[in-house]
Amino acid sequence: MNTQTRTSGVVTATLGLRSVLVGSLPATLMTDHSPSRYSVETVFTRRPEYDEVKGVLGTRTLEVLADAGYPEVRLAVADRRLIISNTTLEELRDGLAHVLADRVAEVSSGVQNVRAAVAARWRTAAVIEESRVTAVTALAESVTFLPSDPDVVELEDDFVQLENWADEGGHGR
Repeated sequence: MNTQTRTSGVVTATLGLRSVLVGSLPATLMTDHSPSRYSVETVFTRRPEYDEVKGVLGTRTLEVLADAGYPEVRLAVADRRLIISNTTLEELRDGLAHVLADRVAEVSSGVQNVRAAVAARWRTAAVIEESRVTAVTALAESVTFLPSDPDVVELEDDFVQLENWADEGGHGR
């Protein structure tokens, strides 16, 4: 699953798992001294965001792993790596990798959906606020401070005209 959404102007692909870091595997793997269970480091498709890390490491993920038959598996995140402890490559190949991939995608999609909903609420709030400001401005502009007596208005207009004439420069020579 590789959907993309736009958050804060940045395109963010759904988080996924890419591959096993072979160099992180035990050196004794497939020998007589091979451990029965070990840690396997995998690479995320991109750096996980804080909320995605919380979801991947949360109790719901442990429940999903237990329900799928992997109650002993534990997870940790280090930079762009998911560290899967107490497992084997065979266990990953035979189903655990699919369970983890599904859970990571589910967490990532959930985080993106929450962010999209928050962004939509912010956009709606901005439109409502813009409409409110426009209505307040229109109402404020509809207010006029004219006296109710029209004769006073004419006198005020005459005073304004006299002041304009006084500033023309012909007086006081």
